[in-house]
Amino acid sequence: MDNQLKINNRLKWIQLYEKTQNAGLVCLRCGISRPTLRKWLKRYKEQGEQGLKAHSRKPRFSPALKVFGDLEEKIISLRKERKLGARRIQNELIRLYSINISLATIHKVLHRNAVKPLSRKLPFRKAVKRYQKEVPGERIQMDVCKIAPGLYQYTAIDDCTRYRVLALYNRKTAANTIKFLEKGIEEMPFAIQRIQTDRGKEFFAYKVQELLIEWAIKFRPVKPASPHLNGKVERSQQTDLQEFYSVVDIKGRDLEDQLQQKQK
Repeated sequence: MDNQLKINNRLKWIQLYEKTQNAGLVCLRCGISRPTLRKWLKRYKEQGEQGLKAHSRKPRFSPALKVFGDLEEKIISLRKERKLGARRIQNELIRLYSINISLATIHKVLHRNAVKPLSRKLPFRKAVKRYQKEVPGERIQMDVCKIAPGLYQYTAIDDCTRYRVLALYNRKTAANTIKFLEKGIEEMPFAIQRIQTDRGKEFFAYKVQELLIEWAIKFRPVKPASPHLNGKVERSQQTDLQEFYSVVDIKGRDLEDQLQQKQK
């Protein structure tokens, strides 16, 4: 609905024209063009004062419309079910449906459907000093993440280069820890000097400690209840859970192959 002040201004233009019958004078005094005066004068004659309300400029037909019902449902579903932002929705549409639309279009769909923005309240923290080792292999952060019942991901990430080694096992045990250590030493393209982990029992087992001593690898566990000290591997595993395991078939036989492709 038009602002009443704008309607009153248009009415004054018409009244001045009816009084003077001079379109040039009205346009000069009111600062409008002749086509504008003719448009509102015609509407006033046809509909009276109601005709001075501005009409919607929305087109009746939109042949270039990019988003239709089914695509709009896909966008809303990705937002509500998986809590994805616009850029990740764009990537998922390409990956799942081979549909490539702009971020602006996705934002319009979310706005049109009154979808609330994602709110992530971060706790207040003191300024954190960023750190990383300068020599590859000087410190390897290692951790175990539970993916599903009977499925655990071992992760090792180099503090300097962010080079990662991943493996899946059905349990987190000392035996599997030793297997993963052997895998890490074989795959990492540099010598490992130190391993940093949390205080999980699978890392403190005698067999694991004896093997590390034999290989001359230092073992440095972080302080209790301090996952931020192992932040690189913790962040890495959280990303895997959110962006990899949420979209693959965990029970599928080719899960290990998909994990290897992701690692590369």
